[in-house]
Amino acid sequence: MQEKIISKDRVMDRLDRKILRILQEDSTLAVADLAKKVGLSTTPCWRRIQRMEEDGVIRRRVALLDPVKVNTKVTVFVSIRTASHSVEWLKRFSEVVVDFPEVVEFYRMSGDVDYLLRVVVPDIAAYDAFYKRLIAKIEIRDVSSVFAMEQIKYTTELPLDYMTLDNQKAGED
Repeated sequence: MQEKIISKDRVMDRLDRKILRILQEDSTLAVADLAKKVGLSTTPCWRRIQRMEEDGVIRRRVALLDPVKVNTKVTVFVSIRTASHSVEWLKRFSEVVVDFPEVVEFYRMSGDVDYLLRVVVPDIAAYDAFYKRLIAKIEIRDVSSVFAMEQIKYTTELPLDYMTLDNQKAGED
């Protein structure tokens, strides 16, 4: 038996997936236009969107900015290893990292690296200033920084083909 994606008490279906796919491409689309694209009238489409927002499937709608035009053209992947693995240290580290606007992604990892940050800054000097502010606020055993030379693919769109939908057979849309 396939597991179904259930938002609270509701199972999602192929229309929900179509709505999500379109919203990931353009969340500014008018509901009437979105409804037309998925084959619904405006009100039922709007209700589905509202339900997915209430259920947390749609967390928020945002504007994606051009990093070059807002002067954050340098991306740095920062690998951090720590000597401390206590809950208290993690809480403190999280509080410190969250306060840095340059950190746009922050992960606790498995393997050799304890934490991975994606940092965006205008240039290497700005990264150096970020680094110095970071190590001044919390003790870290090892920091390794890797600078991205070129962004080849970037998307905020999640793959939706993995959703198991109500009344869907494998291979159908």
